[in-house]
Amino acid sequence: MPIVTEPASDSRAGWRPRRLLLTRAARAFAHGRAIAERAAAIGGIEIVELPGDRLSLDLPDDPRRAYAAAKSTLAVVVAPPSKRRLQPIAPSADWRVDLAEGCPAHCGYCYLAGSLKGPPITRVYANLDEILAVLPDHFGQGMITSRDRHRAHEGTTFEASCYTDPLALEPITGSLSATIAWFGRWQAPVQLRFTTKFADVAPLLAIDHGGRTRMRASINPHAFARFEGGTSPVAARLAGLRRMALAGYPIGLTIAPILAMPGWREAYGALIDDAAAALGGIADLDLTVELITHRFNAGSKAVLERWYPGSALDMSMTGRTTKTTKFGTEKQVYDPATMRSLRGFFEERIAAALPAARVLYWT
Repeated sequence: MPIVTEPASDSRAGWRPRRLLLTRAARAFAHGRAIAERAAAIGGIEIVELPGDRLSLDLPDDPRRAYAAAKSTLAVVVAPPSKRRLQPIAPSADWRVDLAEGCPAHCGYCYLAGSLKGPPITRVYANLDEILAVLPDHFGQGMITSRDRHRAHEGTTFEASCYTDPLALEPITGSLSATIAWFGRWQAPVQLRFTTKFADVAPLLAIDHGGRTRMRASINPHAFARFEGGTSPVAARLAGLRRMALAGYPIGLTIAPILAMPGWREAYGALIDDAAAALGGIADLDLTVELITHRFNAGSKAVLERWYPGSALDMSMTGRTTKTTKFGTEKQVYDPATMRSLRGFFEERIAAALPAARVLYWT
């Protein structure tokens, strides 16, 4: 199933990097060249064709300016074989499929701060056809959702937004549209999944998706969305989700990260009511909810405090406990009493306001 790269319907919407770095290897792929052509058509983006495959960042010495320069840089590179060896991604999906790595948003709690190394540039992969070509080898091999009796009907699931926000990049890359169309042609019980804090879904609405892609809007109350710089307003995200549902897509809400800050009950209650109003009156609504509480580790906390000095986001140990992951690392999560209060509230409020929704997991 070869990919087809079509121009986005509104290439001037969404994020616009200041600089695009195109590696020599990326220029060998039609998709890589198409990304550069899209950037040129948008205008106002410096396009640098690198003589080799090493990224020349030339960042300022000042940490704040270096951060800003990295965040406004998009690199078109080739995903190495290691990136094309899919890994399980619990509890979301059977497999993680990376279309890109990095995100242009400025979220004060960003979990990528502790996951990705080096300056926070965004890398998008030119060899999309090679990435998609390995997916059929993983069909029927999932161990996460495929083995969950409550979710097995979703088929083999593939998460495309573990290390990026693919909708944020779509006006320039076209990678998400191409992947949705690819899944639409895959006549098998499979599902592509992506979550986003952006709202420009126009390029996706007319794709023959075959019901095999689920978009989830990542949302937080207005009071806490101040930690989500450079993203679409929450109301716009919900409006985009409604448009996707009306176009026949299964949809979802990712309420994350849930923040147990003063006034959280009122704030999240209003958010759930807003979601219910935005999604009201849709026939045959296929809606899921994923609930993810705020957590951090020592490494991500240090990076975030360097990126966003003076942030009001609470990353103290008050009301926290240390949890050891299966990889032997430690992270700070809310203590059991706080977790019980949060979970009880969300399960009760969602059941009342969104009775058709399926809560997939709490973490």
